Amino acid sequence: MEDRTFGTPGHSEVPSRRGDLFSPDCPTRQLLDRVGSKWVAMIVKTLAETGELRYAELKRRTPGVSAKMLTQTLRGLEDDQLVARRVEPSVPPAVHYSLTPLGRSLDEPLAALRAWAETHMPEIDAHRSRAHTV
Repeated sequence: MEDRTFGTPGHSEVPSRRGDLFSPDCPTRQLLDRVGSKWVAMIVKTLAETGELRYAELKRRTPGVSAKMLTQTLRGLEDDQLVARRVEPSVPPAVHYSLTPLGRSLDEPLAALRAWAETHMPEIDAHRSRAHTV
C-alpha cells in the first residue's frame, strides 16, 4: 500500500489512506459502508433489469424488505446519485425510480459478487455445517 499526501501550499499535508480498509478515509470502505447491504444489491439488480419502476412494484420485487427500509435505502441511493426519483403529478402522485448512469456502473461489480457467491456459497455452507457438527 502506498501512502500519498495531498494539500495546498502553506497548509499541512494530510496523508491519504487509499487502499487501507482500516481507515475511515478509504474509498473502498466508504463505498462498502454505503452499498454493502443486501437491499442495495437487490434494488440495483432489479432496476438494472427493469429500467424504471414505481415504488410499489419495486417493493413487490424486493422480497422481505419493509417499507421503512426500502424508503431509507432509496433515499441513501438518491443522496449518492445512484438512483433517480421521478414524481408523476397525479392523485396520488406516482413515484418512479431508476438507476442513474453512475448507478448502472455499479451493477457490473455487484454482478461479479453475485457470481462469486453462487459459485462458492455451497462450499462455504459445507464448511459451516462441518464446523457446527464437531
